[in-house]
Amino acid sequence: MATRPLPQATDPAAQEPSFSHRARQHLHRTYNQHQGKVLVLSSVLLALLLVGLYDVLRPPGQNLSQGDITDAVNFALDERGRPPSIASQAYATIIPSVVRVTGYDPAAGEEPAARAQAGEPPAAELPQSGEIEEDFHEEFTAVGSGVVIDDQGTILTNLHVVRAAKRLRVSFFDGTEADATIVGARPELDLAIIRPSVLPDDLLPATLGSSSSLRPGDDVVAVGFPFGIGPSASAGVVSGLLRVLEREGESTMRNLIQFDAAANPGNSGGPLVNADGEVVGIVTAILNPSGLRTFAGIAFAATIEEAGGAVEESPL
Repeated sequence: MATRPLPQATDPAAQEPSFSHRARQHLHRTYNQHQGKVLVLSSVLLALLLVGLYDVLRPPGQNLSQGDITDAVNFALDERGRPPSIASQAYATIIPSVVRVTGYDPAAGEEPAARAQAGEPPAAELPQSGEIEEDFHEEFTAVGSGVVIDDQGTILTNLHVVRAAKRLRVSFFDGTEADATIVGARPELDLAIIRPSVLPDDLLPATLGSSSSLRPGDDVVAVGFPFGIGPSASAGVVSGLLRVLEREGESTMRNLIQFDAAANPGNSGGPLVNADGEVVGIVTAILNPSGLRTFAGIAFAATIEEAGGAVEESPL
């Protein structure tokens, strides 16, 4: 009779899982149940750890005093580019349209273009004595300024600049020179219209503004050839409007712009422009109670609207 071994009795304590095994199972179940929260908490702890390490390892900061900050701001302000002034911008706009007007007598051997043709600008010769002599002013009554107002080369200037001259010569911004003739005048405003015999290829007429928008205190710039030196710019403000100027032995001039930009013999006929470089007047006269014909802070310009009447049409 065959026999088989009886199964051995199993120890119940040996079949139970160990404590460590149960702990791992508990942790595994807990992780599975709270996996999202665990990941968030781990990320927060990691971030806090990194911030703490950065704070410990970063180099010490520089302590700036108020003086250091002020010096840095002043340095930045000094180094920044400076924009051009209002007068500079107005001058740059009008200067291509400004001409020098010279009266001369060919029979007397005068030739105003001689120096310019030689590549030298016309020079002003000061009196030897250092005193202002009347002859000095008389000499420069034949030197004036003008402004081109259209593509045909029409030039506005003062009548007293061109009236007594036997011949007229105009010098353009690009150096071109040409004889000119009087084609119109308005004596009551001391205005004359002249046209040159030759025009520069790149002639650029001035932009005309309106004097009606001017107010006392507005910026204005006078451009011309004071005492034959130029083109020169002088800046000032509108001192008053609708001024009346009575001239001995001549007609009374009305509706004038009074301004305080420096103007002297040679500025006559040149443009008075606003801050945008637009022509608002034609420099016409100065007033000096001492009797000297030099600037004393008061100058006058005919309005561009009045000048438009001289060319028998509105320039605006």
